[in-house]
Amino acid sequence: MENICKSYNLGTPVEVEVLHEIDLTLERGEFVALIGPSGSGKSTLLNIIGLLDRPTKGRLFVEGHETSTLDDAALTRLRGHSIGFVFQYHYLISAFTALENVMMPILADRGFPDAAMRQRAHDLLGQVGLSPWANNLATNMSGGQQQRVAIARALAMNPALILADEPTGNLDTKSADQVFQMMREVNRANGTTFLLVTHSPELAKRCDRIVEVVDGRITPAGP
Repeated sequence: MENICKSYNLGTPVEVEVLHEIDLTLERGEFVALIGPSGSGKSTLLNIIGLLDRPTKGRLFVEGHETSTLDDAALTRLRGHSIGFVFQYHYLISAFTALENVMMPILADRGFPDAAMRQRAHDLLGQVGLSPWANNLATNMSGGQQQRVAIARALAMNPALILADEPTGNLDTKSADQVFQMMREVNRANGTTFLLVTHSPELAKRCDRIVEVVDGRITPAGP
């Protein structure tokens, strides 16, 4: 991110700039915590990094692609192949099995299921320790297991970056620790970059780097 700004109500008397001249680089394979108080601009920043919103000013590069010149269709393609999302709520399809949920991003990209797609989903469930639960419906799994399925789904297209927005926020302490450990293992095994939004100082301290957002400005808070 180079000199990223984001304003709302452009050209009106109530125009508000919520992100101010942000410079941020995420290196491949980093595991970074993003912290800050409510209303600080974390969600807006995450939406811009995730190509869900466009900055008002500045340039955003994703794997060398300068995104400001891309149309919506090209942004959608780049997002689908380069960025995975894990949210506080897992957003699994309750009527589908764990395996079918993990297959969904690949199915959306290719348009039809095949043996390679199923094998990819099986391999990812194995990576997050859920092979025995592959054919379980999402509704028949614990909260921690559901988040592991969500992590496997986020990895389905082998993205360079995972954006994890409070992924342990709805879990008890033990399940939260297990899910965090799982993300850390995936990060180290695959070299996938993680940007983890968290309100937990304990989890943030276990990341490679902490980046803090205060009043729409970003400040490295140290290793």
